[in-house]
Amino acid sequence: MVKEITVQELKTLMDEKKDFQLIDVREEFEYEAANIGATLIPLGNIILEADKIDKDKLVVIHCRSGARSAAAIMQLEQQFGFTNLVNLKGGILAWIAMTESQSNA
Repeated sequence: MVKEITVQELKTLMDEKKDFQLIDVREEFEYEAANIGATLIPLGNIILEADKIDKDKLVVIHCRSGARSAAAIMQLEQQFGFTNLVNLKGGILAWIAMTESQSNA
């Protein structure tokens, strides 16, 4: 299992302007359709571009639903010894659901 944060916790990090890195491991066409300001590093490139990922601060990794980002975290932890990575539980789908429910409130 990988460490996770909820979309509400991510929103708090953003609202409080905390120093963290946000990585999106979806494909470029998915990123173009909807993104939340993350750096795009598709899962297939995550090992090749691991040097773009900060080791000294919190890094939130997300995808569509949380599965690809969890796989990315496991690869990065096993191959590069990262200890600061967290998965966005539910991915961008959960983010969209949260923002839609807030706008309807």
